[in-house]
Amino acid sequence: MAQTVGRNVAAPLLFLNLVMYFITLGFASWCLNKLINRQTNHPSFGGNGTTEFFLEFAILASVLGIVSKFAGGNHLRAWRNDSLAAAGSTSLVAWAVTVLAFGLACKEINVGGHRGWRLRIVEALIIILTVTELLYVLLVHAGLYSSRYGPGYRDTDYGMGTHPADTGGKGTTGVGAGGTRV
Repeated sequence: MAQTVGRNVAAPLLFLNLVMYFITLGFASWCLNKLINRQTNHPSFGGNGTTEFFLEFAILASVLGIVSKFAGGNHLRAWRNDSLAAAGSTSLVAWAVTVLAFGLACKEINVGGHRGWRLRIVEALIIILTVTELLYVLLVHAGLYSSRYGPGYRDTDYGMGTHPADTGGKGTTGVGAGGTRV
């Protein structure tokens, strides 16, 4: 039971982030469509000079976040070192782009002006996702500090093959029984 502490905590957070990234993608796509069609006077849109850049980075962060959650789901299923590399790197990239969108959201709020409810929802979701994605990145990498929280970078059973001393190879004095670990 102690080996699954990180998995049990990361799984609900992964699902929550996946749902929030899908909602953000939908609202940001709708807002960008209205902006491209020059319908900024729509009552639920509005915007200012930073809106276009914010929406582009919000869509990019959402797509990267969704893709990273697929790699994270694979890692939670396998819970091994080799899947940790893919889940850790994609979640880190998704968090970095979400932080960029967070900065643009803060700038858009700071500039002011009329912003409709859909645009404010995208801003709020990006701000929330910045924090929750950081928590997810820390949970995925928790095995770095202790193997109690998940597979770490220092685990020695990565290859799962035979050790050179077991095969009687060069530099050994005896012939050992070779085998595989299941």
